[in-house]
Amino acid sequence: MQIKDLGAVVTGGASGLGLATATRLVESGATVTLLDLPGSPGAEQAEALGPAATFVPTDVTDSEAVAAAFAAAAERGPVRAVVHCAGRGKPMRILDKAGKATDLEPFESVIRLNVIGTFNVLRYAAQTMAVNEILDGDRGAIVLTASVAAYEGQIGQINYATSKAGVVGMTLPAARDLASVGIRVNTIAPGVFATPLLLNARDDIRDALAAAVPHPQRLGEPSEFAALAEHIVSNGMLNGETIRLDGAIRMAPR
Repeated sequence: MQIKDLGAVVTGGASGLGLATATRLVESGATVTLLDLPGSPGAEQAEALGPAATFVPTDVTDSEAVAAAFAAAAERGPVRAVVHCAGRGKPMRILDKAGKATDLEPFESVIRLNVIGTFNVLRYAAQTMAVNEILDGDRGAIVLTASVAAYEGQIGQINYATSKAGVVGMTLPAARDLASVGIRVNTIAPGVFATPLLLNARDDIRDALAAAVPHPQRLGEPSEFAALAEHIVSNGMLNGETIRLDGAIRMAPR
């Protein structure tokens, strides 16, 4: 599908990978609805992007809010592209320093956001796209976001790694399921990227992460994620695939 004049939804659109993706899609001529939490700078970012962008405050773990957000986006025209970037991690270990089982909350909350939130976006995106007319062979294209942690989760990432493995695991079944209605589903698994979380880390942490990337030996730029997301939407043969975007990094245990 050509990006120009396409209707798109980007979750996590107020910052980081989501904002970079929304920016690129707008620059390529798409009409974009940004979804992010209430209280995020989503409204300001949408205003800065111009009349092609709008913001709908949305918690992706809230099914009713996600349904309403997609209904609002569809009022602007057919939604044909969705890039789901909303998610986060929370460090946790299995045992505490005393050898006792740690609290369940850090595991449960990350699974809820990264897995349940992803499925909420996937199902309502599919529902919205399924009524579209076929365009260039598709009714729509959905891009999910996993992480290299899905494959090489580090110590302290058991909740995050599990959640992102869940996103990888839903990609092919979703693509097969939605093939009958002409909707493609793919996932990007980024490595270490210069998102607000990492940019706020100590210099030595950022330097160590960049040094672990074989080539290019630096943090990834959100614009590089956005470029791949745009290509996935436009390339009709990409379906059911998880693409690592990581400079050949393989994460060490810690």
